[in-house]
Amino acid sequence: MSSAAPHVTGQDHFGPDHLWSVDEHLEDILATVRPLEPIELHLLDAQGCVLVEDITVPVSLPPFDNSSMDGYAVRVADIAGASEEFPAALEVVGDVAAGQAELLHVGPGQAARIMTGAPLPPGAETVVPVEWTDGGLGEGPVRGMRARSLGPEGATGHVHVYRPAEARAHVRAKGSDVKAGDRALEAGTVLGPPQISLLAAIGRGTVRVRPRPRVVVLSTGSELVQPDTELGTGQIYDSNSFALTAAARDAGAIAYRVGAVADDADTLRSTIEDQLVRADLMVTTGGVSVGAYDVVKEALSHVGDEDEAGSGIDFRKLAMQPGKPQGFGSIGPDHTPLLALPGNPVSSYVSFELFVRPAIRTLMGLEDVHRPTTRATLAAEKALTSPKGRRQFLRATYADGEVTPVGGAGSHLVAALAHADALIAVPEDTESVEPGTEVEVVLLGR
Repeated sequence: MSSAAPHVTGQDHFGPDHLWSVDEHLEDILATVRPLEPIELHLLDAQGCVLVEDITVPVSLPPFDNSSMDGYAVRVADIAGASEEFPAALEVVGDVAAGQAELLHVGPGQAARIMTGAPLPPGAETVVPVEWTDGGLGEGPVRGMRARSLGPEGATGHVHVYRPAEARAHVRAKGSDVKAGDRALEAGTVLGPPQISLLAAIGRGTVRVRPRPRVVVLSTGSELVQPDTELGTGQIYDSNSFALTAAARDAGAIAYRVGAVADDADTLRSTIEDQLVRADLMVTTGGVSVGAYDVVKEALSHVGDEDEAGSGIDFRKLAMQPGKPQGFGSIGPDHTPLLALPGNPVSSYVSFELFVRPAIRTLMGLEDVHRPTTRATLAAEKALTSPKGRRQFLRATYADGEVTPVGGAGSHLVAALAHADALIAVPEDTESVEPGTEVEVVLLGR
């Protein structure tokens, strides 16, 4: 369940006609959403989660001196001056395989056939690769060892060594990776495959993390139909729920997509109530404007009257384009945070990047919850225009310090969004941006 504190809506400190800035809306969200409570998870279940504790190495890696090559463990003095003309002839006393419990002792004039990863046996000082030997066959240098099952006699007899080796050559020293007592991983680390590999290597089967948040994405609109079905008159395919579910997963969440809900307030309310059991955060798209069929606003505007004290959704207008209508609050007995986004595809996606993604990253317990930003030179054929008093976000491509707009400003232009990897952020007090001007850029997918 979500550990978010009960939400106190913005209506408590702003009037109903207040035009919220982007920063005010985001601050309200991040002041409400709290990181999820830590839990103990098995390693593979912890992938993508954030550590909540430092991990100390209990045992050195590697835990013993071992061979980095297939070859022969020998004493340095026994192969000094060895060459193809005058090879060193050594008695083979047996095999040392990886995982072998009982180790042979290598004395003067002796060699032990050793496999990669096997412990360096007592008495041995170095390892010579099998390619530097005749492999015990007496027929000159070999390329490799015969399998023990095919040539068990290779573990006995004599071997000729054609090159000398320095002490501890081809030996991986105990603790050369990490030593017992070292800090392996710091709290706040996101666990990817390399980190999980390290945890397993030092013997940790479970780890304490903040779980990946469960995000339920729900789109509204009687005109929406599932892809792979035939469109009827006035219908369009539901793309928002797919886009936002994918975006939530990309942000690190476990995301669940709910099929589009028709424009009926009762149906929407019951659907949301049914989904709360698996949600740490709920995201709706559509139905938050001022139309007669904007059911999200109708269904949730007074939900706090029925839920526990402190719940409720505040619908507000933001000084931004696209994405002016927004909703935020909490719902249900656990005060699950809910973000209500506009229905136009670009408005919905831009709103996700600005508000939902930081909320998800906050639930995960990450310190840096925002997309990276940079300054870049505007590469455009003509000046960009922007409405006064609104912060505009334009789709763009970014490369080598330049940013180029993609598509128009319309909030329905999905194709242009698919080719964008950045957003140009035009400030509220700027109405025109000339080509060659330095602008702020939000980098997507990084």
